[in-house]
Amino acid sequence: MRELIRDTQIDFMRYGRVALITSGVLVLLAIALFVLRGMNWGLDFTGGTMVEVGYPESVAIPEVRATLAAAGFDDAQAQHFGTSREVLIRIPPRGELDSADLSGQVLAALRDANPDVEMRRVEFVGPQVGEELIEQGGLAMLYALIGIMIYVTLRFEWRLALGTIMALSHDALIVIGLFALFQIEFDLTVLAAILAVIGYSVNDSVVVLDRIRENFRRMRKGTIVDIVNASVNQTLSRTVVTSGTTLLAVLALLILGGPVMNNFALALMIGVLVGTYSSIYVAGAGAVWLGLKREDMIPPKPKQEVDDTP
Repeated sequence: MRELIRDTQIDFMRYGRVALITSGVLVLLAIALFVLRGMNWGLDFTGGTMVEVGYPESVAIPEVRATLAAAGFDDAQAQHFGTSREVLIRIPPRGELDSADLSGQVLAALRDANPDVEMRRVEFVGPQVGEELIEQGGLAMLYALIGIMIYVTLRFEWRLALGTIMALSHDALIVIGLFALFQIEFDLTVLAAILAVIGYSVNDSVVVLDRIRENFRRMRKGTIVDIVNASVNQTLSRTVVTSGTTLLAVLALLILGGPVMNNFALALMIGVLVGTYSSIYVAGAGAVWLGLKREDMIPPKPKQEVDDTP
């Protein structure tokens, strides 16, 4: 694959302005969806009851979910916890029932299907904890972006650094907007995926920007657009191979990871695809749009002092 795309000469910047406008519209839509439609917060953020039960033998999670759904707990989440005989069940809060009543009903429903089920523990997560998690999660993303902003500002010319920040914010907001649009459950695993996407995207963007900076010194006669195009093409094989292998791993998680990993893998998959696009268009094209010039990248030669000694 690397051989096939090593010497590409694609004019990416031909569509740079269109890509930036499209990305700006998508980001605005994502923000509007987040504000107006809101997120489908998971149990980690809304609070609820966690029930851990034990089976004498291995049990399949789909069977547990079917039993709970038949008892009226359609919104319950179930996953193996430790071994295939231990099951952790999460139930969203229900105003008319406390955690003791909920856990009792869950245990009764499970014992109807298997009388040997044992209750291990019951924990209640209050809504106050969920509000704190939402606040702390938002701060985690903000601190990550601030830290990366400081790093790229110290390493690159400010227009390249701002283009990178635009790309990172673009990736995170697009993922959040899609989750808000389709009301996919947003829990701590999805938040972790978004933080991973930010790290992945900055790594991809820095590779492209490093090549742009190098080519400003090597290509003496090219225009700014020529240099950015050449840099993106030179790093395209690395971008495609890295994104492709990452997507294969994420796809395996999405297919084989089960319902517990579905949202995490989905957020990663969206983030990798959008991050690859933003590394090519938003970061580089953003710097061009901000007015990057050759003089900004090549330091002026020091003036030679004239020796006045006779």
